[in-house]
Amino acid sequence: MSESHDPARPTRPARPVPAPPPLSLTERRKAATQQEIALTAARLFAEHGAEGTTAEDIARGCGVSLRTFYRYFRAKEDAVAPLLAEALRRWVALLAATAPGTPALTALLDSARAALAPAPGPAAESLERTRGLLRAMPRDPALRDVWHRVHHDAETALRPALARLTGLDPEDLDVRLPAAAASTAMRLAVETWAVGDPPPATAAALAGTVVRRLVGPLLPPA
Repeated sequence: MSESHDPARPTRPARPVPAPPPLSLTERRKAATQQEIALTAARLFAEHGAEGTTAEDIARGCGVSLRTFYRYFRAKEDAVAPLLAEALRRWVALLAATAPGTPALTALLDSARAALAPAPGPAAESLERTRGLLRAMPRDPALRDVWHRVHHDAETALRPALARLTGLDPEDLDVRLPAAAASTAMRLAVETWAVGDPPPATAAALAGTVVRRLVGPLLPPA
């Protein structure tokens, strides 16, 4: 995804990217319930492993019925998807809010660092829960599948924001490739941070380093 293009190469005009509509009260309540279930599942998985935790354990731990649990999630491993995706959602939202005209690489780096450096509170606690999950993940292929799926979803969500910054179509290869590279870089950064013992704040610095290394060759200097 370069900001100067080969004049001989035809490009499609960028599609307008509409802002997402605000969530309804029902949607906000649903999201809150999903997040509560996700936090409970993450705690139990970190303590007992996914094999040692049942859907019934998770439902009981957060005070919902098993029927409610299965209304939101098909399997116990799926329950942690909202938690694993939380920092990625912040990343996409921050990138989408970047001022027009900002170089794409600068926007990717700044938003990635900010997403992994939340202020003390629920977001920081969720990031620490994610760390515990990632430490348990090598022993559970189903959890790894969820982790890779949320990154694939993030990759798809990055495209419209990158398209807006570059003036390209979201389906242009010069948008899709950096979105895929950036999502992979973020995944590797968080995985590397999770298995080490640095303070949580270093996740943001590591994300900046890895995103720059992987995406940098594809984009002009910041």
